[in-house]
Amino acid sequence: MPWLLAFMLLPSMGAAQQVSVMGTASHRALIAVDGSQPRFLSVGEEWAGVRLLRVQGDEILVEVAGTRQTLRLGQTPLAATVAPQSVDARTITLTANANGHFTTRGQINGRSVEFLVDTGATALTLSLAEARRIELDISRSSAVRIQTANGEITGHHLQLSTVQIGGHTSHQVDAVVVPSELPYVLLGNSYLSRFDMKRENVLMTLTPRR
Repeated sequence: MPWLLAFMLLPSMGAAQQVSVMGTASHRALIAVDGSQPRFLSVGEEWAGVRLLRVQGDEILVEVAGTRQTLRLGQTPLAATVAPQSVDARTITLTANANGHFTTRGQINGRSVEFLVDTGATALTLSLAEARRIELDISRSSAVRIQTANGEITGHHLQLSTVQIGGHTSHQVDAVVVPSELPYVLLGNSYLSRFDMKRENVLMTLTPRR
């Protein structure tokens, strides 16, 4: 498959961020950020603050620092201007990955984690291994029985001081720690119920309820 080459300059928070698109193939793009070793991204994936939203024809759509930028392949380097913040800067916008799931990086109590939206989960749910990694204190948590597809298990119920995604921080969020292995922290309804959810194609917006 032929490679299509292009380069662009995009802004980051507080300083210019150079993003180089080395080529595209199907729904993937080979991207270098600030001169780093190039890395393949699939639509919906994020790396070094750059999220690939679309590869369509001779155009690539990315998101940097909450701002979407479109580059037409073959253009000269583009110095893009950051668009004004939306009226409610706390609104969270997520993009579905290649598998149709909505994932994003955020923080729990100031520690970085990878989230996955799961409307079928009652509470924000994380594995015991992940809880230990981010140093959650479960010694004072209460035991809960959880029904899973593989039977009933015992988990730990606790409240998280803060959950931060994008420009929004939620406080005192109910969570459950389970002994099962989980590749993501599941954003269940104890978190999602604080937002009005809207989905359009590959985009999901979470707007805080007042």
